[in-house]
Amino acid sequence: MPKVKRGRKPPPEGWELIEPTLEQLQQKMREAENEPHEGKRKVESLWPVFRLHHQRSRYIYDMYYRRKAISRELYDYCLKEGHADGALIAKWKKVGYEKLCCLRCIQPRDTNFGTTCLCRVPKTQLEEGKIVECAHCGCRGCASGS
Repeated sequence: MPKVKRGRKPPPEGWELIEPTLEQLQQKMREAENEPHEGKRKVESLWPVFRLHHQRSRYIYDMYYRRKAISRELYDYCLKEGHADGALIAKWKKVGYEKLCCLRCIQPRDTNFGTTCLCRVPKTQLEEGKIVECAHCGCRGCASGS
């Protein structure tokens, strides 16, 4: 994930509304990156980073599409500056992908059998009591039908 840097262009109007939350999420991201990962599997050490990336993108998505609290100009600025993942947000707007955790979970080339990740299977279609945990990002189920 790219480091978030401010460009030379000043932020648009309304930035002060979302800046404190983005700063707080950026601080949590730094803590997650610096967290010791002894005793964890290699993929497990990245799960907090994926969760915070999802949370930051979801925050900007909700502020623009659901609450309509920020302008289109500010939304575009956040995407351009790397505060949110535009490709992930584009998937959230499609039917069936409203709860998608990360883009790796829908890429068939990343799985053994050329299908999507196990976390995309609705909980009603899984065995009773089976706990599902995505190997890519640690998600426990992001299927829209669950």
